[in-house]
Amino acid sequence: MSLPGTCLCPARHLQHRAFALLRGSGPFPLLLPRPALDIMNTVPLIIAFAFFMEMMDSTVIATSLPVIAADLGTSPIALKLALTSYLVALGVFIPVSGWMADTFGAKRVFRLAIVVFVIGSIACAFSNSLLTFVLSRFLQGMGGSMMVPVGRLILVRTFRQKDLVHAMTLMTIPGLIGPMAGPPLGGFLTTYFSWHWIFLINVPIGIAGIWLCGIFLPDIARRPTSSLDWRGFLLSGTAAAGIVFGLSVVSLPALPPVVGVVTTVAGLAALAAYLVHARAKDHPILDLGLLRNRAFGLTLLGTNIFRVSSGAMPFLIPLMLQTGFGYNAFQSGLITFTGAFGAISMKFIVKRSLAALGFRTALVIASLGGALLTFAMAAFAPGTPVWIFVLVLYGAGLTRSFLFTSSNGLMFTSIADDEASQATALSSVFQQVSLALGVALAGFVLEASGWFSGDPLALVNFHVAFAVTAALALVSVPVFAFLPAAAGQEASGHGQRREA
Repeated sequence: MSLPGTCLCPARHLQHRAFALLRGSGPFPLLLPRPALDIMNTVPLIIAFAFFMEMMDSTVIATSLPVIAADLGTSPIALKLALTSYLVALGVFIPVSGWMADTFGAKRVFRLAIVVFVIGSIACAFSNSLLTFVLSRFLQGMGGSMMVPVGRLILVRTFRQKDLVHAMTLMTIPGLIGPMAGPPLGGFLTTYFSWHWIFLINVPIGIAGIWLCGIFLPDIARRPTSSLDWRGFLLSGTAAAGIVFGLSVVSLPALPPVVGVVTTVAGLAALAAYLVHARAKDHPILDLGLLRNRAFGLTLLGTNIFRVSSGAMPFLIPLMLQTGFGYNAFQSGLITFTGAFGAISMKFIVKRSLAALGFRTALVIASLGGALLTFAMAAFAPGTPVWIFVLVLYGAGLTRSFLFTSSNGLMFTSIADDEASQATALSSVFQQVSLALGVALAGFVLEASGWFSGDPLALVNFHVAFAVTAALALVSVPVFAFLPAAAGQEASGHGQRREA
């Protein structure tokens, strides 16, 4: 016989003990705060860790390229192919993520994506040549391509509309911090340990994520799907990969720029072919018909115009601080990282702000504020106090985070439940292309300005680049202004509160 409160099954007993520790009961200290076990917080935070890993790994090797290149016997310029191979994998496989989630189950695909990502991380750590490293990064990107869109789909199908903004907030913050945390973390691990730990650190995080997903993520029913649109998959994958790869090569010339131009043109040609194909297909792999939904289409357009502008910031700011102001990599990383604190602060204001203003007004204000703060960076000069840098970057991080969280909440409350998988895949493709466009735009403006000044890295050229990207951010303001006044009222509570 067993004692009261015990179980004959050792595995079940260990599981109960694990739950007890997580809840803070028993003789040991709390491992997780009690509120984190509520589904309102637990599910978004588990997905947020995967989001953080994917976004961080897109930038984490940037500061470690010279060390990795020396160890692999290649050049840092050639090793930049590892950056582009990761982005190409995202572009190829994101379009099929929605079909995979509906066909095999969102939870199963999400856990499998983490497994693939972890295997890719291990392969990167044990790479011994440029080829194996590039292929390993591609494998990592295959896992990352499923984690973010499928994770977002799990949130959309788990939470009611009025709770979705809270869930998106918890998921978005780590994703915004990831790109900023990547370079300083990569530099720290490479300097004080070994570059291999940049990738090995994903292993315990990934294993914990797989285990927590099995316990806490809800089982979301599979959806009836048509057969995979193979032609659409090939065309959309070629389009996204060609555009992302081409723009990356142009902005980070690991290959001759002509390769980037040709690849970009090939991607645009594949995009045109896909548009023709999608019009004639009943169930295309990416349903562009969703863009006819005014709230979804305008929000997607405005958000990604703004994202092109914000995508240039991680490239421009550290480079300007180091070349124009004489800061070292660590100092510039610390200053840049203040934007992460702005992103975290957003969590405390977004829900009340949306309730008071509604989605349309909030997005207009956030995009206008983000554009003005980017214009302020064009006034940075060698005598500018550090606290002004910090204040402006903090505000930029807050407005950027507020805009992306709000736009995600509005987009996915504006569509029907059976359209959610298509919407998450479509928005993720746009996100990757707009980020690549942002870096390419920044590099192009610096090079073009350098033709006149004689030095692409002269401080005046950075001022021009910030002015151009700020002007682009302003374009999103009228786009958001055309949103319906009542858009997303059930999610924000704005109209309901006013009527009450």
